[in-house]
Amino acid sequence: MDTQQKLDILSRDAQYDLSCACGTKNPDEHRRKNQAGDGWLYPTTTASGGPGIILKTLLGNRCANDCKYCPLRENQDFRPVAISPYEMASFFYEFQLKRPLIGIFLSSAVLGDGEKTMAQLVATAEILRKHFRYRGYIHLKVIPGASRASIESALRYASAVSLNIETPGGGHFSKLTDRKNYQKDIIEPLTFIAEQTQKGGRYSRVHTSSQFIVGASDESDQEILNYGSRMYTNLQMGRLYYSAYQSGLGDPSIPGEQKVEIQSEQLSLFDLGPQVGASPDLLVREHRLYQADWLLRCYGFSYQDLVFDKGGNLNLHKDPKLVWAESHPELFPLSIKRASKEELLRVPGLGPSYVEKIIQGRGSCAISSLEDLRLPPSTVRKAQSFLQM
Repeated sequence: MDTQQKLDILSRDAQYDLSCACGTKNPDEHRRKNQAGDGWLYPTTTASGGPGIILKTLLGNRCANDCKYCPLRENQDFRPVAISPYEMASFFYEFQLKRPLIGIFLSSAVLGDGEKTMAQLVATAEILRKHFRYRGYIHLKVIPGASRASIESALRYASAVSLNIETPGGGHFSKLTDRKNYQKDIIEPLTFIAEQTQKGGRYSRVHTSSQFIVGASDESDQEILNYGSRMYTNLQMGRLYYSAYQSGLGDPSIPGEQKVEIQSEQLSLFDLGPQVGASPDLLVREHRLYQADWLLRCYGFSYQDLVFDKGGNLNLHKDPKLVWAESHPELFPLSIKRASKEELLRVPGLGPSYVEKIIQGRGSCAISSLEDLRLPPSTVRKAQSFLQM
């Protein structure tokens, strides 16, 4: 096979890893097939908020690990493919000269052992930086089992690194693998990365991210978001991702999923095609986790603010912000003219940009109604019952 044929296979297998720090605002876009026919090119959002394209692939797909949720785990019947560090680096460098790309996202199945695989990922980045003098974006996946020295080498050459936490706690983790150790292979490397990338540190320029596999064990949303909020606070994690377990790919022996009636307009959000096996209700759960994550990162909410049902899960029929607002009727309606920025961010339908528009608008002109701010009708419908003049 030539390089492009290898990439067609390896990039297809990379679809199961969504923790790309330059990813789009809509996580669903990570799963959509590139319309140009190059499956290894993925839509992204730049640091300035504009659209871009990234090359995303594995270096190899034959894994030595036994993760039950993963289709690339050992003893599976598929064609093994691998690409060398120089072949990958040279192909990417030549390709990005012809078509502008934001950068490259490199991951891999565990090829023999974690240290060997990490060395190949680092070697690819090193060739790009030193041989080709590439100064653009490089995201490297940290492989469980890699040494601290290998991780530090990755930090030296990468713009961003990620290591998937996979589950909230060792109990859930042990149900998915017999090979990996949660403390040694996940928690300790994540802590080391946090120490190296903290503000003022040697590698503070490097962005960090991680990912939960949602529904592969019997974890609750409450457990996931509890862990996630602590990762943001204690590890200064740049971004967390949530990937719905794709049923049929493994055998995690999980209890039956909660079933909900999903409206046709909701299904259109998750029209992922036959290559993805996650059920619609689990995809809605993933979507709610992303919404809760936005509340933690961008809206001033704390983990304690989030509302869960008796089973410790988010409401699948309503977004977490609306659920919170409806559970605190004593705080509403808020005055458009007098409410603070922090208070307005708690109003369903209002995001940071719309709140800023309200604050600027009331300082420059008289506001007699929410319509005076010329917000989208859908936003007005969501917010109007929680606001007054």
